[in-house]
Amino acid sequence: MTAEPPRLKHFGWGREGEEASPAERAAARARYAKLFGTDQFADLRPPPLAALRLPEARLRPPQALAAFCTDALYDRAAHTYGKSYPDTVRGLAGDYQDAPDLVAYPPSEEAVADLLAFAADRRAAVIPFGGGSSVVGGVTPVGLRARYPGVIALDLSRLARVRRIDPVSRAAEIEAGIFGPALEAALKPSGLTLRHFPQSFAYSTLGGWIATRSGGHFATLFTHIDEMVESLRLITPAGPVETRRLPASGAGPQPERLFIGSEGILGVITRAFLRLHPRPRFRAGGAVLFPDFFAAARAVRDLLQAGLYPANCRILDEAEAAHTGAGDGRTAVMVLGFESADHPVEAAMARALECCAAHGGRLEPDSGPRAGAAERWRTAFIRMPYLREHTVGWGVIADTFETAITWDRFEAFHQQVMEATERAIRTVTGRPGLVSCRFTHAYPDGPAPYYSFHALGAGEPHRLLEQWAAIKGAASEALLAAGGTITHHHAVGRDHRPWYDRERPPLFAQALAAAKRTLDPAGLLNPGVLIDPLPA
Repeated sequence: MTAEPPRLKHFGWGREGEEASPAERAAARARYAKLFGTDQFADLRPPPLAALRLPEARLRPPQALAAFCTDALYDRAAHTYGKSYPDTVRGLAGDYQDAPDLVAYPPSEEAVADLLAFAADRRAAVIPFGGGSSVVGGVTPVGLRARYPGVIALDLSRLARVRRIDPVSRAAEIEAGIFGPALEAALKPSGLTLRHFPQSFAYSTLGGWIATRSGGHFATLFTHIDEMVESLRLITPAGPVETRRLPASGAGPQPERLFIGSEGILGVITRAFLRLHPRPRFRAGGAVLFPDFFAAARAVRDLLQAGLYPANCRILDEAEAAHTGAGDGRTAVMVLGFESADHPVEAAMARALECCAAHGGRLEPDSGPRAGAAERWRTAFIRMPYLREHTVGWGVIADTFETAITWDRFEAFHQQVMEATERAIRTVTGRPGLVSCRFTHAYPDGPAPYYSFHALGAGEPHRLLEQWAAIKGAASEALLAAGGTITHHHAVGRDHRPWYDRERPPLFAQALAAAKRTLDPAGLLNPGVLIDPLPA
């Protein structure tokens, strides 16, 4: 019998017992000391769980629901925040005044429906909760206690089975609360895989991926969970919705598209059929070095427009490569990889390298999918989230934002976004910081640039939040002004709402609000995400 993994931390990334090593923390501190020209940092530390003071729970479930509901300290604290920078700062300060009153772990769809009926009776807000890995305030009930007489976090982790596998059609019916590692372990004996590996893979769920239109492992072609969803089922306050399982259909607007990316405002996704892939057997790849970032970007464009679809095609600008240890700061780096379950991929790799060479790219000596710069970047990418709970306490403002833009506008767009973010850091903190960029995904018509920024802020939590908001706001304004999207794969949540409202067409906003009134008449599901809450 497999032992249950340790529970997720109430504060910080990962599960209890997992954290950045002393060597990782020392290396990060040394990097920041060099970057900011000082080794004098704040030393704020989060209070232990036992020291937290949460507001009194205002809800008591009826006897029929009591078996899967709790108001215990750990459960309420662990469901107060996601993993955004503001969430981490508030947790560091011990501010849990927005904690939900109740956390529900329904064991069945019927229990989900009963919980929603109870919430409607009590006029309680309900926050669907997967792994809590949102970095945009998607599961954070900030301000809801003042609007609603109760707030419930609905955790789907007990709905976590692979119900059946269809090896003929290469699909599986999977419950929404399953975490990434358990999902892949259940599929492995069949020789199939979902091959969806976001950075949060170990600590996020299938339902969360679908609700937020998660971006995963494939840098091209199969970039989002959208492409993998064959059908889905959700429970809404107005009743269940189940879409027909089909490879494709031309029968009107596709129903799944209404719910994929709905971020919990229309219903609770409980299960879905997912398209699967055979597990890859053939691989080729390595790191390609370029004289500059734009040269690497042009190579990516040529690769995609030539009909080559590498599984990995991420480029790091000079600063990103240096900060992650993948480069020396003098060259841009492409992490390139092909894989297949059916045939060797050396020919595709060779043609890709020809495209790279046309733009000054050269394969790193002794490079490979698990060697050299590619492996150094991968390790830094996986380990990076564990550092935030420490770096925030040092007064460091470190965050990311991502977008998408067409190729014809990319270079001017990139310069505008970089300049606006760098200028905001200097204005807000009085000193320069670091802004870097990489591509996470790419398409024949444009890339998905992913920006990271690092600044040394004031040590007090309230000042860090003000400074973060000013930098994030300046970057977001630049994204929209230059023609990009406010998010490529991190979802909208509460953090992106002001810019999402301006990006989407006004009539679409009205149509979305009408759909919510039909499916969630009382407006209780994840209020404030995507659209405004109903009047109190």
